[in-house]
Amino acid sequence: MSQSVKEIDLHGMNSYQAQIAIEAALRRSWGLYKIRLIHGYHQGTRLRDFIAMEYQDDPRLTRLEQVTPGITELHLREL
Repeated sequence: MSQSVKEIDLHGMNSYQAQIAIEAALRRSWGLYKIRLIHGYHQGTRLRDFIAMEYQDDPRLTRLEQVTPGITELHLREL
């Protein structure tokens, strides 16, 4: 994994905990171009759906990409 990609494992978190972790990563995203969120999907799609809804129009991102059913990537805008 490249140093410019941050991976966050969200397994076992609820939506609130996941949002806190994602926001912390976004605040410390200097030098990153991508944040990879590993949320899984075998226990349901609650986190995946939450991430898509919460961050689809976020101005800090160039795009939100569903890589696999269990991984979402946030592509960051250069600041």
